[in-house]
Amino acid sequence: MARLMVGASLDGQRLDLALSSSAEFGRSRSFAQDMIDRGLVLLNGRVPKASSRVHTGDAIDFEMPASLPAVPEPQSIPLDVVYEDEDIIVVNKARGMVVHPAAGNRSGTLVNALLARFPDLEAIGDKIRPGIVHRLDKDTTGLLVVARNEQALKHLQEQIKARQARRTYVALVWGQPPARGAVDAPIGRDPRNRKRMAVVSSGRPARTTYEVIERFEKHTLLRVTLDTGRTHQIRVHMSHIGHPVVGDPVYGRRKDRLDMDGQALHAAELRIQHPRTHVPMVFSAPLRDGFEAVLAQLRRSSSP
Repeated sequence: MARLMVGASLDGQRLDLALSSSAEFGRSRSFAQDMIDRGLVLLNGRVPKASSRVHTGDAIDFEMPASLPAVPEPQSIPLDVVYEDEDIIVVNKARGMVVHPAAGNRSGTLVNALLARFPDLEAIGDKIRPGIVHRLDKDTTGLLVVARNEQALKHLQEQIKARQARRTYVALVWGQPPARGAVDAPIGRDPRNRKRMAVVSSGRPARTTYEVIERFEKHTLLRVTLDTGRTHQIRVHMSHIGHPVVGDPVYGRRKDRLDMDGQALHAAELRIQHPRTHVPMVFSAPLRDGFEAVLAQLRRSSSP
């Protein structure tokens, strides 16, 4: 892990700006923000926000990814576009698709597919993740919105930051949680395994609410809403309260016996305000066939 000591010239600046303006870091501000969001940056030993202010004498530690992705190329990959206009694109992401290139996933991503269908995205926002407003995990299916111009990108990002955009998921978890509840616990890098996230006191505030849709003998189907958007938030929070997502290879049970291809987590509903017209918009995406098949199996086994 590299260390940058804050000098007088950076005193009072935002962390993301201070990091990106230093020769030791040598990357863009958006890249710095991405690293901070992923927990790869510490400020005086604690997990910070991109907006945290730095002061003379502060220590910024950062762990640069082993290899940096090249600028993504357009690729002809099937894409389920739910809605599009001159400002936004709403996509129903398939399981197994990474949202944007990163170390280990240089191609075959949602961004590669978007660039082939919408070449104008190339100039929007960061070059590695053009137009991307928010992300879904590789094995999480469902809805996300993409911006087609800078004004839309800024407006949508502000909606998410202000918690005006609402993202609702359907998750199949182990056990029998209460009928409804909330998990309010900070999330940061797991100090024992930097590739994982965990509930840690030094993490960033995170809140997840849920309610039961349907119960089975050993599992429960939940409707889950994000009040914040931390990396792996639902998966970490559900595991933290003892009800991990079925099929989760990182935070789930080691012996999942359900025939589930990937984790049982689906972004089912997206509520946003259109960035140009300001009209409220609601999008929904049905569960994928594999998810429905598992639910049908559980209903049969739970029947008297």
